Amino acid sequence: MSRAGKYPVKLSEGVSVAIADNALVVKGPKGELKLALDTKNAGLVDIVINEGQVVINPKDSEEKSSRTMWGTMARNIRNAVEGVSKGFEKPMYMKGVGYKASVKGNQLVLVAGFSHDVIMDIPAGLTVVMGETPTEFTVKGIDKCLVGQFADKIHKIRKADPYKGKGIFYKGERIRRKEGKKK
Repeated sequence: MSRAGKYPVKLSEGVSVAIADNALVVKGPKGELKLALDTKNAGLVDIVINEGQVVINPKDSEEKSSRTMWGTMARNIRNAVEGVSKGFEKPMYMKGVGYKASVKGNQLVLVAGFSHDVIMDIPAGLTVVMGETPTEFTVKGIDKCLVGQFADKIHKIRKADPYKGKGIFYKGERIRRKEGKKK
């Protein structure tokens, strides 16, 4: 039995949910998200919208794929409701000599120790907010998946070096430092 799916998703104040065109449309103060319901896996659950909550039930509780999608859809709906009401953010920072980031228009420009600047297009629906220093920035948006994917794409540009301690980090990420070669 799914622990995530058995509890109904409570809607925050100002958030509305409707089913339209084989998609679950979640609207809130920060924007609107659509979850596709026409896929094969999403068809394994029943979604019932009551006043102030969304209830998800498996169509066939004996079938394993139906039970697994029960928890997954519940989590996806919960994330969509939280995204349109509060939003998601991933704070990041860079560490290294000359490393810095800047936002120019709809592009993120990273100086990360290469012979050239790394220019990345910021996806629609996301914003990158610079911090107090040019090495700190935060990826913000209403779609948890999109925020995480873009932050991971930035992180992979210059992964953390365990020997020198430089690279692009998530805030709160711990890198275990290694000792170099001994003579």
